[in-house]
Amino acid sequence: MASFQFELVTPEKLLFSGPVESVVVPGSEGDFEVLSQHAPVMSTIRPGIIVVKETAGGSSRHLFVRGGFADVNPQGLTILAEQAVPIEEMTPDKLSQEIAAAEAAVQAAVDDAAKALADLKLGQIKELQKALS
Repeated sequence: MASFQFELVTPEKLLFSGPVESVVVPGSEGDFEVLSQHAPVMSTIRPGIIVVKETAGGSSRHLFVRGGFADVNPQGLTILAEQAVPIEEMTPDKLSQEIAAAEAAVQAAVDDAAKALADLKLGQIKELQKALS
């Protein structure tokens, strides 16, 4: 299978950079898989799991991402994430902290649109918690 360049960047660091066979992205309109020669697209991403199938040995990495943007172009895929951590580092305590932060965002929302967006993110993180249990 053909490979393409993938980079996952957070405000703190470059978390991944290298050739991959495929990446499953939790898009805001639903999950989508990027393969070599994918059509160009820009999408927001929701809290969820990114699945990266690397070319060397075909191993897969699973990374939790809190949100951000995905840019597919002829050079490959770049994800600019608000926050991203390897799934094995997502302890129940960390997930509880994510939920508490999302609940605080719901409480701090000043208008209906902000409250709806915060409620959506809270629901997505709670779904992730169920999936990981």
